[in-house]
Amino acid sequence: MKKYNVGILGATGMVGQRFIQILHNHAWFNIVELAASPNSAGKSYAEAMEGRWLLDEPIPENVKNMKLKDVNNIKDISGNVDFVFSAVNLPKDEIKKIEEAYAKNETPVVSNNSAHRWTPDVPMIIPEINPEHAEVIEFQKKRLGTSRGFIAVKPNCSIQSYTPALAAWREFEPYEVIATTYQAISGAGKNFDTWPEMKGNIIPFISGEEEKSEKEPLRIFGHIENGVIVPANEPVISSQCVRVPVLYGHTAAAFVKFRKQPEGVEQLIQKLRDFKGVPQELKLPSAPEHFIKYFDEDNRPQVALDVNYGGGMGVSFGRLRKDNIYDYKFVGLSHNTLRGAAGGAVECAELLAARGYI
Repeated sequence: MKKYNVGILGATGMVGQRFIQILHNHAWFNIVELAASPNSAGKSYAEAMEGRWLLDEPIPENVKNMKLKDVNNIKDISGNVDFVFSAVNLPKDEIKKIEEAYAKNETPVVSNNSAHRWTPDVPMIIPEINPEHAEVIEFQKKRLGTSRGFIAVKPNCSIQSYTPALAAWREFEPYEVIATTYQAISGAGKNFDTWPEMKGNIIPFISGEEEKSEKEPLRIFGHIENGVIVPANEPVISSQCVRVPVLYGHTAAAFVKFRKQPEGVEQLIQKLRDFKGVPQELKLPSAPEHFIKYFDEDNRPQVALDVNYGGGMGVSFGRLRKDNIYDYKFVGLSHNTLRGAAGGAVECAELLAARGYI
């Protein structure tokens, strides 16, 4: 596999920081450009990040002295990269314009942002679940008038902790789901130093999160028709999203009804343990060997013990049991800044590279 030169748009935010950490010594991708707001342009990354680095690991040495560029300096950045990762923190309309401008300048964009998640010909991909949605890229390039430029996105971090289970059980036709997610503060780009009021606290509202949690799985389970992604009609999902005093890890408590009844709990558990996707078959660098881990213990999965399963790229489930209103209920856990954010985007880019889109 060739080595790809990549840029990171929005390199100073938490997701941008996570991109830098993940891509440090990546087998396929080499960071050559870092971009941020005009206020940071011209500074070294270490200078711009003084007092702002939020991760436990230090800034990698290979980017400390790299000069930040203005994210709007599209032609200069595009000329040095094979593609860019986007984690810019701007209003949605501005993000849309910037990402589309890079794409029209023949630079593929793999985005962590939500701005283009509902653009009909932009694929929103969890590589283990809907890799075939990448096929819509050819239609998008015709609309943009490009030969290689396009935009691909990853979905919201909150859906990663229950959607993989629904994917593993699709043959049973889940049609109704209740999902409550208990979401880490890093999902808001914060840690306990920058958000001390979250210590010992719970906030029962995260703006926009419930709508994303209810609708995005349907787009993941959709299909391509007439050059666009058509969302699935089911399962109908009702969600509540709660911010909890945890640094990393989104936990979900979910209830599900099936049109076709499985033989029982053991069959559903086996489906989880057997589930794998194209990333595992292709052995993509970021793909965990086993995408899903099921715990038999009643007190698992736990954030403190299990959030880093599969290098933070695997998802964990447990407490699957019969319910007296719904058919079954379970608990899930995913790492929100690895599988749910930058890591999911990196795995998406690996898939697109392996399939020849990049």
